[in-house]
Amino acid sequence: MGAMNTLRENTGVILWILVLSFGIIWTLQDSNVFDAMNQPSQNAAMVNGTTISNQEYNNAVEQQRRRIQQQMSGQMNGQMEDMVRQRAYDQLINNALLEQEMKRLGITVTDAEIEDMVFGETPHPLIRQQFADSTGRINYQLLQNMAQNPQANPQFLQLEDYLRKQRRQQKMGSLIQSTVHVSQEDVEEYYWRQNATASAQYVALRYASVPDDSISVTESDLRSYYQENREDFKREKTLTLDYVALSKTPTAEDTAAIMKDLEDLRQDFGEAQNDSLFLAQNASERSFSRSYQTPDQLDEPISDAIYETLEPGRIVGPVSGGGLAHLVKIRDTQPTDGEYVHAYHILLQSDEEDPALRQRLASIRDSIASGAASFGEMARRYSEDQSSSEGGDLGWFGRGRMTEAFEQAAFNATPGELVGPVRSEFGYHLIRVTHRTDRAVQIADLAFSLSPTQSSLSDKQTTLEDVAFYAEEEGNSFEQEAQRRELTLQQVQAQATQSTVPGIGQSPALTSFMESAQTGDVSDVIETQDKFVLAKVSEVQPEGYRPFEEVEAQIRPRVALQKKRQIQTRRMRQALQRADFTQLPGALNTQMRSQADITFGTATAPGIGRDPAFSGTVFGLEEGATSGVVEGENAAYVVRVTAKQEPADLTATERQQIRQKLLKQRQQQVSKQWLAALKEDASIEDMRQQFQ
Repeated sequence: MGAMNTLRENTGVILWILVLSFGIIWTLQDSNVFDAMNQPSQNAAMVNGTTISNQEYNNAVEQQRRRIQQQMSGQMNGQMEDMVRQRAYDQLINNALLEQEMKRLGITVTDAEIEDMVFGETPHPLIRQQFADSTGRINYQLLQNMAQNPQANPQFLQLEDYLRKQRRQQKMGSLIQSTVHVSQEDVEEYYWRQNATASAQYVALRYASVPDDSISVTESDLRSYYQENREDFKREKTLTLDYVALSKTPTAEDTAAIMKDLEDLRQDFGEAQNDSLFLAQNASERSFSRSYQTPDQLDEPISDAIYETLEPGRIVGPVSGGGLAHLVKIRDTQPTDGEYVHAYHILLQSDEEDPALRQRLASIRDSIASGAASFGEMARRYSEDQSSSEGGDLGWFGRGRMTEAFEQAAFNATPGELVGPVRSEFGYHLIRVTHRTDRAVQIADLAFSLSPTQSSLSDKQTTLEDVAFYAEEEGNSFEQEAQRRELTLQQVQAQATQSTVPGIGQSPALTSFMESAQTGDVSDVIETQDKFVLAKVSEVQPEGYRPFEEVEAQIRPRVALQKKRQIQTRRMRQALQRADFTQLPGALNTQMRSQADITFGTATAPGIGRDPAFSGTVFGLEEGATSGVVEGENAAYVVRVTAKQEPADLTATERQQIRQKLLKQRQQQVSKQWLAALKEDASIEDMRQQFQ
């Protein structure tokens, strides 16, 4: 076996122990070098007859979990655990396919190559990482001692095995990527497509301008379309799910506990001499800042509480806002460039003078002024503005944000005063200003996350587990158990392989359940980013084609569009036969349009809408040339290119940058396609369900 065998057979000092203890073991473990002993007989997957054991899978999951936890703080939720398991599984499948392909192609690594990776002039990064001294020089004596000691032989063989696997994979990758080439023409074509521009004139007839009553869509038309486009209506296995969900939002008790924690810190916070240190010591979600903020830059509940009494040294809160609970110390204030107000309004929309509408708003004002109704109540009931759901709340704003009439009324108002009706371009407003200020504030914000306790989460999960248990064991229906616990039963349809389900969210665990589920099956409790879910399959529609009756309503507008396209395309062709390009607008009773600075990325054009073929048509013509009739996505049109602007000459630096960019893109694309092809041709069996 050459030099490597000679090193293994000799004996020497045991300096390798220190390195082995503190460095290599951890690196190799994180790289999945160590195989566990006494692996259980269960297999997690089978790839072309090659098994992946449960132990290998669990090891890969643990590696992924450690990497994720190193990047984040706090506990991983159920959805993240699902993601970790899927990543680990995919990695193992990819590695198995890669190993099989390397074996088929006869890709090997010689002992001489391994020796060079360890003792050569350019050793592997792992060797440099673990055996370099403070100057960056590799301690080859330490390496030789490790290789020569009989007791270190198993560990050194593991190191060698790791390097051999790395080198084989590198060779495989180089082999795949060697098939990728970027020619001079590729570089120039890419540069031209990115930088060439053109100008054009065009005449268009939009399909939507054809009146609906001018076309006739028969059942025969619909059925013909269905038969000709049947693949469009192919469906995967589709399930109807009845499900109940419990949000992971904090309970009232959770929120009260967090607020109490902040309240208990009020005195210490007020007496603290170093606010930055106090926030850090108490693990505040908001770090300390010496900047001054205007009220519109703060969370609204904080702004309102602060500007109620703007007094340096005052402790404000606890208040909630932005998903956090805040205890705020006002440190200092300073003048701003202008005033700010916090205002509410009720809007009755009108684009013209309307005395009746003005009187109606005056009546609303009188009801509020008399105390018969609150401003928020009347805003939610009558306001024709998106702020109505918030009781008319517009938040804090400075000058220049609102229309002139509204702004003048708001900034002239006294806090608490009802102002209006005020006429603006949007209609009639009734305005109430609650706060105003001309000062910015410097604060220390002690903020705790308003998150549920682990106990609350466990209680919610247990509630759904009880629904499943009693529905199965006691013979009660899923619906009865949900109703008994006052849970809202919801329903959704989803394809078996759908990764994101409306109303539920994304969950690999749910997708895995749906792939094998049958009518009547009940899932385990599934944890997503923001909720716990329990689902029951009420119906399964097998893979196949959706029946005509089910898709008829979808087909009708498509057939109508087809007929309108035929009408407009025929009109355009007939006009082009009788007249030249410049006469088309008169012949079709439409207009000539122009567009400059057209690029290959231009996806829309006025009068045409979104149509990628537009830019392709323009750049497919010579300057001064006219196209034939183009059947676009939304319109039939004819284009004449009026000018083309060629880009500046490529510099050597630009040429090299583009070449490297294209090479990297294509190598990545080829690698993905190669792996996808291996998976498509492989026999892969996911066997995790038997032990999960």
